[in-house]
Amino acid sequence: MIAIFVTIKVKPGMMEEFVEASLGDARGSVGDEPGCFRFDVLQDREDPNMAYLYEIYEDDAARETHRTMPHYLKWRDAVADMVEGSYGIVEMTTAYPPASALHAQKPHLLD
Repeated sequence: MIAIFVTIKVKPGMMEEFVEASLGDARGSVGDEPGCFRFDVLQDREDPNMAYLYEIYEDDAARETHRTMPHYLKWRDAVADMVEGSYGIVEMTTAYPPASALHAQKPHLLD
């Protein structure tokens, strides 16, 4: 399994709109992508303009598939004017929980 941690600086006053758009991408990712096992949308407690995305995918192919999905394309276009600068991305492999646990928890993440 692979994971990414994305840091995003949101323009002042746009966090609520950014989160709403991001929730659509998160729900679509977990619900519509067999290879996506986690998509967390996080807000910084100290900086009201910092957002983070934590995503887990089966492999690089699943991550690439994500970038072609309608919910991602909609999100990308929706947040384009809400973001300051470029995204920071940290790429990782997962150590814990094991892949079997991620597979088991996926149905519980769906609304």
